[in-house]
Amino acid sequence: MQNQLLFVGLLAALGESVEPAIEFKSAGATFPQPFYEQAFNAYGSTRRKTVVRYQGVGSGAGTQALLKRDVDFGATDVRLSKEEQKRAGEKILQVPTCLGAVAVVVNLPDNPRIRLTADLLAGIFLGRITRWDERAILDLNPNVALQSLPITVVHRSDSSGTTFIFTEYLTKANTDWKAKVGSNREVAWPTGRPANGNAGVAGLVHKVPGAIGYVELVYAIGNEMTVVALQNRSGQFVTPTPESVTLAATVLPTDATMSLTDTPLRDGYSISAFSWILLYREQAYGGHTRERAEALVRLLWWLVHEGQKNASELRYGVLPATAVARAEAELRSAAYQGKPILIESPSSELVVPQPIR
Repeated sequence: MQNQLLFVGLLAALGESVEPAIEFKSAGATFPQPFYEQAFNAYGSTRRKTVVRYQGVGSGAGTQALLKRDVDFGATDVRLSKEEQKRAGEKILQVPTCLGAVAVVVNLPDNPRIRLTADLLAGIFLGRITRWDERAILDLNPNVALQSLPITVVHRSDSSGTTFIFTEYLTKANTDWKAKVGSNREVAWPTGRPANGNAGVAGLVHKVPGAIGYVELVYAIGNEMTVVALQNRSGQFVTPTPESVTLAATVLPTDATMSLTDTPLRDGYSISAFSWILLYREQAYGGHTRERAEALVRLLWWLVHEGQKNASELRYGVLPATAVARAEAELRSAAYQGKPILIESPSSELVVPQPIR
């Protein structure tokens, strides 16, 4: 007991707080997982003593965890459906946090840079185009020596926001895909091999010669994968970069989905999307204190402001001003026992952490 008192006294003398950290549990999309892990770690290193436990389990599982109130907030690449909002029983806030891209990646001999159209991509994932030296692919890539290699499609096995974004693009861009498969977090794949999470798809594509799959751009860069240039609606062949993703969000759609796929912008990348954090508007539940509610909202406010530098460092697209304004509006509506949690902008009170080296 005496040693414990001496230890507490020593901490006090050093100016350290002995109050326990506020810990938040969260789960969801693997699409923004690298960004969230770095950003939450950076925030936790400040005076706020906030710890965030994030599990990348897929958008579908993250949404379900929030609906069951098993987590403090969920993460998804797909805005909630009306049915999900109704099932929640309470208003759920949907906060855009970053921009990302779904990259189409291939494993081909000598890593050639190839181009594909939406129709060719749909044909491959429908199982109609089965070899890399088929005439339609060769005609589009006349200066690339493509071998007679079978195509192995790799797709997600879990309920995935990345899958939703990818299939939403194909549904918009190809009528056959729209009629036969459509768009969702999970679809009935006509062909291919399944893998769990973005990391699982990247790993399987790496292992199988002739494979093609889809992953968030950060996973493609981190695994040094060959990325396909896709023809966009303007006829330009564009590869995913933070710049081409941000361009796709230059003009936000007016509908509630804020969908960015199949962009009409000349230099925008076709499979770009927002990622979202979900939380209950009313935070007075499950024994949560007002202090805890304030800490959560301030964490998310920081994420869509100062935290965007972490997105940029990891090659995600930074939120444009219009998307930040929408995020602010959502967070300002958060309440505790019916009263607003944020009265005025708290950003001036936040400590901006030093860049992680």
